[in-house]
Amino acid sequence: MAAMSACTPDTAVPSPAAANAASGAVTPSVAPSSAATTDPATAAPETAAPSPSAAPSSAVAPQHSLTDPTSPWVIVNKHRPLNPQDFVPADLVQPNIRLAVSGEASLLNSTTAAAAEKLFAAAATEGVVMTLASGYRSYSTQVATYGGYVASTGQAAADHASARPGHSEHQTGWSFDIADGGGACSFQPCFAEQPAALWAKANAHKFGFVVRYPWMFHDITGYFYESWHLRYIGVEAATDMTAHGIATLEEYFGLEAAPDYL
Repeated sequence: MAAMSACTPDTAVPSPAAANAASGAVTPSVAPSSAATTDPATAAPETAAPSPSAAPSSAVAPQHSLTDPTSPWVIVNKHRPLNPQDFVPADLVQPNIRLAVSGEASLLNSTTAAAAEKLFAAAATEGVVMTLASGYRSYSTQVATYGGYVASTGQAAADHASARPGHSEHQTGWSFDIADGGGACSFQPCFAEQPAALWAKANAHKFGFVVRYPWMFHDITGYFYESWHLRYIGVEAATDMTAHGIATLEEYFGLEAAPDYL
């Protein structure tokens, strides 16, 4: 079976959330454990997740748009392209972390960059070395990447190997791929057993990140397991997802599954 991948480098479901029709802002299906009053990217990272057995809180969740690409909760998948499709983050910066790439791929939006610096530093204190393997990817880059796959393998196969232009989380600046400091298994299934992947899976939520394409949820996300692809949604939401065992953003925000393009 060919593996579906959203991150090809450059060469019981909760009830639906109540959405604000004008802004696209929502309350997640399981409300975060406390109302946010500070920016998760600038706040000190939490040291532990709440107990998974804890009941969902009735606290009012922060409201963020699921459609605005500048929102940390924007959902980009095979049913939900970016709007505009050629969106460019206005605040792209190069984080002060170990890089395995240069140029646009070394950039993240400023909020994600700040959180990534804390994530990488915390991993390093425990002897785990991570590198940034792929960050921002422009619309034009995705056009070239996807087009190359179409030309060589046909569109059906390309849709299982690379996101269509305007449908890649990398274009938002809210996500990035990690590699292990030793360079082993980058962008391969065996990366899941490398120290960087294991540490991120266990700890990324403390810094506002989730593994966006988890194991065995491709029928919801549209992509097979990508242990290297981290997505920033804020400490509160990421910790809440982890505490309640919710694996995908589609489930957390009460959205339909997006296994294939419409």
